[in-house]
Amino acid sequence: MSKEFKKKGKKTGKRNSFSINKKVLTNKIIDLFTKESSKLLNYKQIAKSLDITDDSTKGLITAILYELRDLGTLVEISRGKFKFTTQGGYITGNVDLTLKGAGYIISEDCDEDVFVSQSNLNHALNGDEVKVYLYAKKRGRQPEGEVVEIIKKSRDTFVGVVEVSKNFAFMTANSRQMPYDVFIPLPKLKSAQNGDKVIVKITEWPEKYKNPFGEVVNVLGKPGENDTEMHAILAEFDLPNEFDKRVEDAANNTSELITEKDYKERRDFRDITTFTIDPTDAKDFDDALSIQKLDNGNWEIGVHIADVTHYVTPESIVEKEAFERATSVYLVDRVVPMIPEKLSNMVCSLRANEEKLCYSIVFELDENADVLDQWIGRTVINSNKRFDYAEAQAIIEGGEGVFKEELLLLNDLAQKIRARRLKNGAITFDRVEVKFNIDEKGKPLGVYFKEQKESNKLIEEFMLLANKRVAEFIGKVEKGKKAKTFVYRIHDKPDPEKLERFSKFIQRFGYGINTTSQKNITSSINDLLDQVQGKKEQNVIETLAVRSMAKAVYSTKNVGHYGLSFSHYSHFTSPIRRYPDMMVHRMLTAYMDGEKSMSQNKYEDMCKHSSEREKKAAEAERASIKYKQVEFMKDHIGEDFDGIISGVTEWGFYVELNESKCEGLVHIRELDDDYYFFDEDNYSIIGRRNKKTYQLGDPVRIKIVRADLEKKQLDYTLA
Repeated sequence: MSKEFKKKGKKTGKRNSFSINKKVLTNKIIDLFTKESSKLLNYKQIAKSLDITDDSTKGLITAILYELRDLGTLVEISRGKFKFTTQGGYITGNVDLTLKGAGYIISEDCDEDVFVSQSNLNHALNGDEVKVYLYAKKRGRQPEGEVVEIIKKSRDTFVGVVEVSKNFAFMTANSRQMPYDVFIPLPKLKSAQNGDKVIVKITEWPEKYKNPFGEVVNVLGKPGENDTEMHAILAEFDLPNEFDKRVEDAANNTSELITEKDYKERRDFRDITTFTIDPTDAKDFDDALSIQKLDNGNWEIGVHIADVTHYVTPESIVEKEAFERATSVYLVDRVVPMIPEKLSNMVCSLRANEEKLCYSIVFELDENADVLDQWIGRTVINSNKRFDYAEAQAIIEGGEGVFKEELLLLNDLAQKIRARRLKNGAITFDRVEVKFNIDEKGKPLGVYFKEQKESNKLIEEFMLLANKRVAEFIGKVEKGKKAKTFVYRIHDKPDPEKLERFSKFIQRFGYGINTTSQKNITSSINDLLDQVQGKKEQNVIETLAVRSMAKAVYSTKNVGHYGLSFSHYSHFTSPIRRYPDMMVHRMLTAYMDGEKSMSQNKYEDMCKHSSEREKKAAEAERASIKYKQVEFMKDHIGEDFDGIISGVTEWGFYVELNESKCEGLVHIRELDDDYYFFDEDNYSIIGRRNKKTYQLGDPVRIKIVRADLEKKQLDYTLA
């Protein structure tokens, strides 16, 4: 800092005489907020802008800010941060409705969620993008506001049960998506009968009316029937259950013929040992592995992916539908594919003993599983064998079967790749999946758990390697050069606050994690996940560990993949069921053909859409599992089970049963031996007098008292 600047600083300190005059200072603060009407300002920023350095005047600034807030001139958006009311007292955000019908506005304009009472939502519903007027914030209270404009409706169709009377009908949604009954004129019932589950479209909602008006657009059937409930779950999350006839017709007219031109333009793998390994009930085979020994003693491993974009062309009706869906949806008893079955299960699927077109990445690996060379391009293959995971696992565990030598070698290479990945800081969540044995009518007969074994991990490692190398191929460029726009699968670092809370919680079980560096975090989380294997607290700790992490999404803005410890990662290996993989295939082709970088804004919007659809598909899958759990347990009402507390809220605690992993709620009103309160920081409910504590992870014995299929909810009481 120069002497001249220091002298000016001293003079500036003396020039603060105006700051003693409260009226002058108040006017200067208002002028500053007027000029910076879109910004949030605190006392430090104001002092800096007004060249104020002495502590007493800074204290006066703080007092003036709160006086202006109480007068309504300013709004305190978050603690100590203010905005000008007349021009900046509005925020935009999305509505998150509560079960009771009030809402919270989640907005980037505000550090805290803004509470809006049901009467002030003004017909805004869950997920709607809205403009909200902020009320003057009361000290120590959450910010509140009122919806003044619905910018964009999140949806206009809702699922519920219709009640028909002589002169009119109502649809009751029984959901936080639509907390109001929908009035339906009788001519708009579309043959729906009393008690039917239906999809209703909102046609109008007059300002003075509490309830909206609607019409039935689809009759799903009688509540409790399996197809009705699965279709209702899809509709609840705004997901389709069938294809438009025009889309089906376009897919059915797709030719499977491989032309001479196709053969000439592709690398031929038809005579090289190739096979697929998939779940037993799979019908769409995205990926295959080929293996051959090279003359130099190394191994050539091909990762061959269905060439969906050869058949689904830009601007076609099938392409538009694939983009809109963005993902296949896997419910407990069915798959709702992203592209019609003629393509997903037949034309594109890498079925055994059929010639298929692929997009491939081919690696040269040595005995240490180091990648010495790679090639990316289009191929033609002919898979020799379709393995399911169990069949491949039996051979890996010492059984006999075709391609035993190849399977064992691939497994050995995969384990070396995996060991290196974990050493570099990748986190492994081998979580147990809940599955159901279901009869032909969809009734759950039993619960079983699906675990990852070597055959699953074999495929996983080669798919991860392919996805990583494809992302690096485009994203890793020489220093000083800019990478071309690409679609990445990104996973940000964990939130330090969430990680700290997780670290404190697991201490009560005798576990700990080292948070001193990123590498220590990942290695200690992996150690923790190994330690809890087979313990009763395993699922709770794994669930909380996942919650402490950021969510993986699609983006053109690469921040790397924290969980995998990859600087570059993409999705290339599942184009039959994921639209981003189709985007990656097209971008790869364009860039290898020498085309210039594509529009980042356009592809970022497509990434955002794909992430949102993926989230809805995951929520629908969880809802279908939850429905089957409730359906399965309703035959066990009155019975006692052992479980572990898996979640704690202000209205009670959730218990996951050891035997079936079915989760239900012990409502706080069921705890009648004391007045209990919720301790959020310690994930617990505590009695005021007796100090009895129910904490996340505690073992409890419960009795099942209710199974509400409509709400997909199990209610427990302590046994």
